[in-house]
Order: sequence, then C-alpha cells, then structure tokens
Amino acid sequence: MLNLIGGLDRASSGSIIFDGNDLHQLNKAEMANHRRFSVGMIFQSFNLVQSRNALENVELALTFGGMARGKRKARATELLTKVGLGERLTHVPDELSGGETQRVAIARALANNPKVLLADEPTGNLDSETSKEIIELLTDLNKNQGITVIMVTHDLETAEKVSDLILKLKDGEIIEKLEKSEVA
Repeated sequence: MLNLIGGLDRASSGSIIFDGNDLHQLNKAEMANHRRFSVGMIFQSFNLVQSRNALENVELALTFGGMARGKRKARATELLTKVGLGERLTHVPDELSGGETQRVAIARALANNPKVLLADEPTGNLDSETSKEIIELLTDLNKNQGITVIMVTHDLETAEKVSDLILKLKDGEIIEKLEKSEVA
C-alpha cells in the first residue's frame, strides 16, 4: 500500500487518487515530482547512504528537490535540529544509534515539505523506549504541523493510541476499519 501511494509501484487495476490526481495517469516526470514533493518516505531499514553523515543524507534529498546549494545546509541543519539531532550532524549512520538513524530518516523525509509521510514499520528495528520517542515525534508532526502520517505497523497497541483511522489488511484486502471513536 505504501509503495502504491508513494509511487514506487503502480496499481495493476483500480485507481489511487492523491491530492486530486490519479497516480496511475501520471507520466514518469510527474511521478518523480510526486515522490519528491508530495510524499516523504520513512523506511524500516532507514535507507541512509552509509558513507554520508546525517547532514549530507538530508542535503541529498534537498538536492533532488532542486534546492539551491547555498540553502541546503541551513535547511538540513534546521530539520535535524527539529528531530533532536542538532549535535550529531557530522556523524555517519554507523556512529548513530538506531533511534538517531531513524530520526535522520525522518528529517530526510521532511526535507521537501511533503503533504504525507509514509512510514513503513518506523519502530520495527528499535527498542521500546526509542520506539516511543519516534512515535511521539510522528504524532507531533501530525498534530502540530498538520502532516498526514500513514504508518504500517504490526504494533496494534501503538496504532490504537495514536491513530485517527486504522485499516486492518489481510492478503491485500481491508478486513476492518476503525475510526478514532472506535479505536480508544
């Protein structure tokens, strides 16, 4: 589902309407722009460039987004500070904890001001305390900055605490839909 919304895969049938556009109808350039500017992707495995430090990983997303070279460092620093990594800008992924690495991935996903964050098991590789911090960060982005977060998780307890809508899927089919009033 995240790959379809994020434009990494194309639906074999039906349509996906995102911000009034049928993603199936977009050409390659339009789809690339959708991935750059409409959605920010947070992967369970982080997908950071191992040879680049935190600042450079976020700057890379800004480069693809077309931001001028002179503005990238300031924007990347701002985002990393926002996720609590202002003191870890020059550290490469191997020098960061799992939670810090995921925070770099979140900063990178926010780089080009997406409308929606797509989070694939964002706490799957983290301990329970770090998982709680990441969920609090995503909740803050949603509640205080108005960014929609679509999260795939097997952690129903966490999903029930933070979600306005839960869709339970089985074999690609929605088997249950719970709205906020039903979730708590």
